[in-house]
Amino acid sequence: MKGQGLLERRHGWYARVIALNALTLAAVGTGIVLAGNSWWTLLLAPVLAVVCARTAFIGHDAGHAQIAGDKAVGRLIGLVHANLLLGMSFSWWNRKHNRHHANPNHIDKDPDVAADVLVFTGEQAKVRTGFRRWLTRHQAWLFFPLTLLEGIALKIHGFRDLRRQSPRERSVEALLLIGHVVGYAALLLTAMSPGKALVFAVLHQALFGLHLGLSFAPNHKGMEMPDPDGVSWGHLRRQVLTSRNVRGGAVTDWFLGGLNYQIEHHLFPSMPRPHLRLARPLVRAHCRELGIPYAETGLVDSYRQALGHMHEVGEPLRAG
Repeated sequence: MKGQGLLERRHGWYARVIALNALTLAAVGTGIVLAGNSWWTLLLAPVLAVVCARTAFIGHDAGHAQIAGDKAVGRLIGLVHANLLLGMSFSWWNRKHNRHHANPNHIDKDPDVAADVLVFTGEQAKVRTGFRRWLTRHQAWLFFPLTLLEGIALKIHGFRDLRRQSPRERSVEALLLIGHVVGYAALLLTAMSPGKALVFAVLHQALFGLHLGLSFAPNHKGMEMPDPDGVSWGHLRRQVLTSRNVRGGAVTDWFLGGLNYQIEHHLFPSMPRPHLRLARPLVRAHCRELGIPYAETGLVDSYRQALGHMHEVGEPLRAG
């Protein structure tokens, strides 16, 4: 990887991506103002949702030091894209996401597979009661509908996390989060009536959450889950066996923000996004030499596998 320069930063590539994303956001905002108090303005909500997902991918890359080697610069880029532009806490997400990368799919250490609205093991399903038990029985069918709430949930988690942060960090993050809320509300309420603004916000946030769900669902759901009491896996096996790649071309890369190269991303989290597809054949060949399964499938089949696993986890509750 080093010999082929795949770990070197791509400052020019990211500068173009960030600039294009900023211009697109500005264009959509201008479109909202010009379209004004019309139901046609709602057609811009899906467009804004897609652009916001691109913004989230930039924040994700900044958190992994893919964009800049300087920690302060990376944090600044993350704060602008996460807190200011999306209204979600960069500190909260980065802390949670780093724990996931350290121990993917580990039931005791990965927050992404902790029992919450959804569960991912039979042991988690057994203890569900009441409404949560009903959710688990039907979680495969409810997964994508639930992602419609993810845009709002990310904002709530961010504000809640402010209590954990140090006073200095809290002041910066809170100021940017509040700035997002004020700016977002001002944009919509200046251009539209309160009723239309509310409908726009609901549609935009729901589709933004769905887009993120479509991007993250294929990555680990239904893959190997290390036994908490078993033998500890090495770094290579831990990252490869718990991750799934999604085949596709330029459109898939764009739609999933490079997360379709999940195996390479987990092995080399600081590798710039455009290099992941170049690292893929090297990683795949290395896994083949060592006899380590390398999971890769199409986009639709990745959803089938992920939802199939969640359906299987809820099966005992449906049988009961």
